[in-house]
Amino acid sequence: MQFSIDIPNFGAFADPHLTADVARDAEAAGWDAVWVWDHTLRDRGVPYSDPWILLATIALATTRVRLGPMVTPLPGRRPWSVAREAVTLDHLSGGRFTLGIGLGAPAREFSAVGEEADPKIRAAKLDEGLAIVAQCWTGETFSFHGQHYRLDDVEFLPRPLQQPRIPVWLGATWPVPAPFRRAARWDGVWPLRRNPDGTTATLTPEDVRDVLQAIAKDRAAAGRPVTDPFDVLIHGTTPADDPAEAAAIVRPYAEAGATWWTERINPSRGSLDDMRRRITAGPPRL
Repeated sequence: MQFSIDIPNFGAFADPHLTADVARDAEAAGWDAVWVWDHTLRDRGVPYSDPWILLATIALATTRVRLGPMVTPLPGRRPWSVAREAVTLDHLSGGRFTLGIGLGAPAREFSAVGEEADPKIRAAKLDEGLAIVAQCWTGETFSFHGQHYRLDDVEFLPRPLQQPRIPVWLGATWPVPAPFRRAARWDGVWPLRRNPDGTTATLTPEDVRDVLQAIAKDRAAAGRPVTDPFDVLIHGTTPADDPAEAAAIVRPYAEAGATWWTERINPSRGSLDDMRRRITAGPPRL
């Protein structure tokens, strides 16, 4: 299992200099990746920074950790621009970039700026957008005529450093099947459990086993070998001052087949100083 942190792109973390410092601290403490949230209107009264520029500061401040948006709402962006930005970050980081993609939430982040908020339409745009991103990364000339996007005789160079392409992970809510069928066609999934009241929560280890069974079935149906690498990222919290408890929280997920644990670095969890102490304490030791 590998270990990562995720940081918001708003509040104190909207300061790109702080983001760079936090990324350096995370790398020095032994974390394997630094992910950045991608929100524009999640909370009122707080400053926001562009997550892609924050990712550039992380790429320049580090040499080892992976980095990427977890997750960027592709239906609210131009897929060809995301493809270009991803390749630029892939080159800037020396091939350490992972592209996290999702439908986007909350819906207000779409409706408030005149973008499509209907989840079914956004899902269709997501599928078309993913196809466009993958085509852009081939470096070959192509055309695309879909319901929501149209490209004619376009070429995008350079190609990514990572081959056959940049890893793509999909956000998904369990146990809704469609997002997992989509994720199975790509390289990984960041699953959350959807509660009956519409809120989300961290999966249980038993959920992880169920997710992996569903992914294996969907990958076989999509014609992808089940032996191909596939990442499952679990999102949660562990204490900084109790290594045994931290290991006890994470170990059942590793045993269930999760490949990544990401530590939630969230303003609602504690002060900035508290969060920085959790980062510098390093990842759980299994």
